[in-house]
Amino acid sequence: MKEQVLKAKAGMPRLILFILLYLAAIALIILGGVLIDRGASGFGGLLLAVGILWVLIGFIPFLGLKIIKPQEALVLTLFGKYIGTLKDPGFYYVHPFAVAVNPAAKTRLGQSGDVESSPKLTISSAGNIMQTNGVNKKISLKIMTLNNSKQKVNDALGNPVEIGIAVMWRVVDTAKAVFNVDNYKEYLSLQCDSAVRNIVRIYPYDVAPGIDTTGDGEPDEGSLRGSSMIVAERIRKEIQDKVENAGLEILEARITYLAYAPEIAAVMLQRQQASAVIDARKMIVDGAVSIVEMALEKLNQNDVVKLDEERKAAMVSNLLVILCGNKDAQPVINSGSLY
Repeated sequence: MKEQVLKAKAGMPRLILFILLYLAAIALIILGGVLIDRGASGFGGLLLAVGILWVLIGFIPFLGLKIIKPQEALVLTLFGKYIGTLKDPGFYYVHPFAVAVNPAAKTRLGQSGDVESSPKLTISSAGNIMQTNGVNKKISLKIMTLNNSKQKVNDALGNPVEIGIAVMWRVVDTAKAVFNVDNYKEYLSLQCDSAVRNIVRIYPYDVAPGIDTTGDGEPDEGSLRGSSMIVAERIRKEIQDKVENAGLEILEARITYLAYAPEIAAVMLQRQQASAVIDARKMIVDGAVSIVEMALEKLNQNDVVKLDEERKAAMVSNLLVILCGNKDAQPVINSGSLY
């Protein structure tokens, strides 16, 4: 289905014409009544009938008057046939029996800038007057945001993670959006869920050895946490490919939430803490060994004291205990001989 944009803006001249016709119908009713009173019942009755008939059915042409605001569109059908779309802002006149079509009119997505419907007054069962919103058939052409709910997905290593995304999108082809899919908003939401699952399962949460995330057959350092921009862009392209036939454009996708699932979050935290402790200990040991080597080298260079291998081993052991211990050492001072 190809979009056809209607350009004719004849709303104001038609409105003036219809008002004049209504006034003319009222004048005919008055004139017909006067002629009947004066005895010209035949001609007067004809004028009276024409005037009453137009008063009764004269509202029908007014149904063809349409007002389009900026960044709004109206898809019109006539007796089941698509006749065009009103997209440019202005005051239009179309066929009075043309019907606006928007299957997604009642659907409201999270944080979506849908076109607000005009308020209507209704009376509740208690007699209170309430303001409600009627169904608006206009389609918003604004850039809208879909904040999909968080999903639980298994990453490349099989670990369950929770991820949420925000998608910026807009309608670019109203005919495709209305006629190619049943509800383009629900269709977009479903494709977002599918794209997230397809892309997230390729990446590990953190960098892991031997994982190919690019599809080139070579392991890389891609991860959900470290390559969030790349992951979001791949999700955007995946969604765009799926919603192309629905007349939608995906402008941007962003990861708004990323965490391990609650059932493994505590275990993964312990693993990260253990990894941090190991890295810290490794750094401490490397530093301690360097200090011991420097101490032995300085003692040998300055001939401060000559130590045999057994005494060197004892000194190294003592220094490593002091430098690598978690608590301050309590040294024992030897005031006698070395041996």
